[in-house]
Amino acid sequence: MTHDTANAGAGGDTGSQQTDTPRIYAACLAAYNNGHLHGCWIDATQDSDAIQVEISAMLAASPVPNAEEWAIHDYEGYEGARLEEYSGIEKAHALALFIVERGKLGAKLLQHFGGDLDEAEAAFENYAGQHADLAAFAEHLAEETGAPISDSIAPYVDYRAMGRDLELGGDIFTVELGFGELHVFWSR
Repeated sequence: MTHDTANAGAGGDTGSQQTDTPRIYAACLAAYNNGHLHGCWIDATQDSDAIQVEISAMLAASPVPNAEEWAIHDYEGYEGARLEEYSGIEKAHALALFIVERGKLGAKLLQHFGGDLDEAEAAFENYAGQHADLAAFAEHLAEETGAPISDSIAPYVDYRAMGRDLELGGDIFTVELGFGELHVFWSR
């Protein structure tokens, strides 16, 4: 196979450079099917029309005349969120904007909801904050919603069990990004 990478939208880039900005590698399928690697890296956070312009320019520069079909052959900067080969411009763009706004937590929510972007976005409406663990969440919840617990009773309150029961009962779900970084969401 020969390697021919179009420069459209990549600032002269002829290969992948790690970036925090979500990008897709749009590949010309006519070229690919004829033994050529031809495509370009495109910033997926720009509007959908601009993405289409860059894809059209890449296809016009294809080594195979009249190339029309393309696919996503690679992507980066999506924090682990998944794109498929034929996800399309709208999905790549929507996921890119979500990841830019929500980062790794958004990507983990996408995984939690099986890639359903609408569900992941809706979950943030029920975000209960970041806590060290479920016990810290339960203690915070008790302080925010209940009557003060006297110092004589406080040692007998099992916040760890309360947090566990909230999760096991389906009242909340959690996303952990690392030790001491537990994000809690109310279930709908």
